[in-house]
Amino acid sequence: MTKKFLSEHNISFEEHNINTEPQYIDYLKEKGFRSVPVIEDNNDPIINGFRPDLLRNLAVQ
Repeated sequence: MTKKFLSEHNISFEEHNINTEPQYIDYLKEKGFRSVPVIEDNNDPIINGFRPDLLRNLAVQ
């Protein structure tokens, strides 16, 4: 849902899939996350989970 939202609003993103890139599981755990998706901006986490309210803020930036 998050990926679809970003695509529909022409927001560029880089995807790291924990199923195909399991090294990102440790990366997310180290940052304190226990669920996906995690949206980062310049390696700073800004959104965890599907949050259309917060994703809309990215669309207007």
